[in-house]
Amino acid sequence: MPLRTPPSDYISMLRVAKGFDVADRRIAELVQPGDLVVTADIPLAAAVVERGGQALNPRGELYTHDNVQEHLAVRNLMDALRGSGVQTDGPAAFSHGDRQAFANQLDRLLSARG
Repeated sequence: MPLRTPPSDYISMLRVAKGFDVADRRIAELVQPGDLVVTADIPLAAAVVERGGQALNPRGELYTHDNVQEHLAVRNLMDALRGSGVQTDGPAAFSHGDRQAFANQLDRLLSARG
């Protein structure tokens, strides 16, 4: 079922085949320098940044060339720990502060585009 999005020249929808990371790979293929992708998926964020795009997570953190590899390394370490049976805590509950940080960062990014 398609997501409902407001009419915009900046939003498009595309269907992809079913499969593990198929959508993420397609998004990464389509990213152009300067594009903005909102994602909580760190491997996708790394691919977006690698292609010159910007990746913003829902908590308002902008992934950049300076920080995305560190985030990816931590994510991979935690994944390996969980895979070996170590119990790890998940992320903190999404808060009003997270929502506000996202809105503020998104506003800054969109305002910078003119």
